[in-house]
Amino acid sequence: MDMALHDALKALMPVNPLHFTAAAAAKVHELVSEEGEEDLKLRAYIHGGGCSGFQYGFEFDEGRNENDIAIVKDGATLLVDPLSLQYLAGAVVDYVESLTGAQFVIRNPNAKTTCGCGSSG
Repeated sequence: MDMALHDALKALMPVNPLHFTAAAAAKVHELVSEEGEEDLKLRAYIHGGGCSGFQYGFEFDEGRNENDIAIVKDGATLLVDPLSLQYLAGAVVDYVESLTGAQFVIRNPNAKTTCGCGSSG
């Protein structure tokens, strides 16, 4: 994506195109501290597959790509690439603990259908 297009898209985006919850930020901060790698950031992304045609993914990343959107909350950073952001705008990135386990989750108002697998949107 060229910089002019990137700048135009960024100008159209709300200040925080995703909601990064305090619970998610706290867990990121905890995991980063445990690793002792202060440069680690949580990356949320979408890739093909899953019951609905795409799946959500999370990974820790040391680097920030030129076009990434960074959302900082309570000292923790969430990165999203522009392609994934098209599908995630308005979503909530959270960390939940339940009887079945604990995980980062995305609640996406843009998802037309959802399923029980937990990784599709």
